[in-house]
Amino acid sequence: MEEYIKKAAMILRKSKYAVAFTGAGISVESGIAPFRGKNGIWNKYEEKLFEINYFTEHTKEAWDMLFDGFYEATFKAKPNAAHFALARFEKEGLIKAIITQNIDDLHKKAGSKTVHELHGNASRLYCINDGNRYQVKDFDLKTVPRCKKCCVMLKPDFVFFGEALPEYDMLMSIKASSKCDVMIVIGSTGIVYPAASLPFQAKRNNAVIIEINPKPSVFTNEITDIFIPLKASEAMMKLESVYAANKC
Repeated sequence: MEEYIKKAAMILRKSKYAVAFTGAGISVESGIAPFRGKNGIWNKYEEKLFEINYFTEHTKEAWDMLFDGFYEATFKAKPNAAHFALARFEKEGLIKAIITQNIDDLHKKAGSKTVHELHGNASRLYCINDGNRYQVKDFDLKTVPRCKKCCVMLKPDFVFFGEALPEYDMLMSIKASSKCDVMIVIGSTGIVYPAASLPFQAKRNNAVIIEINPKPSVFTNEITDIFIPLKASEAMMKLESVYAANKC
């Protein structure tokens, strides 16, 4: 294990354009449940509650679920050591961008600046009528939030089933994946598309794939060059420590 950490640190030190690709696994240690797995959201709620058609047709029920089962945990969550390590790597110029499948805003809360949010951001609300955006913290989510200008209901500014991914973030993620020489994949199962196609794209462009996951993913036996089977925080702290010790 230590040898893998050292090798990953050496590759990062020599990289010209390293990026991180993160999934739900990086935020589990912050208290946010993943969608899949033992304690996943799908074990508690039906997937239809995250379908855009269901949301627009059964808004009150959908918002009640979101407030009770999702936003409450998200509001309480704080960045963990893995988020902070990535932010420090970016500040040093080592990590050029973070591509994330997560909607919890924890990368930005940790201090990361260049974050491409493939599935949107739960800290914002979006008016489906005029496109205005608001901060969730400015509303009482016990009732259906409405646009302050047109009074039409607001929806969370993250991607529901049946919606397209944010065009700009997807474009920037594709560019970063095509340009990078190293991609650190953290906490992603590789199941959700089109996001999961990006590490494969990086690999096709000869990037070294460093994967941090407690268990093997879709990526592990297909494209991963260095597999570190640890929790995100433990792996990133070890990686940062070895990198710092050999930086000079």
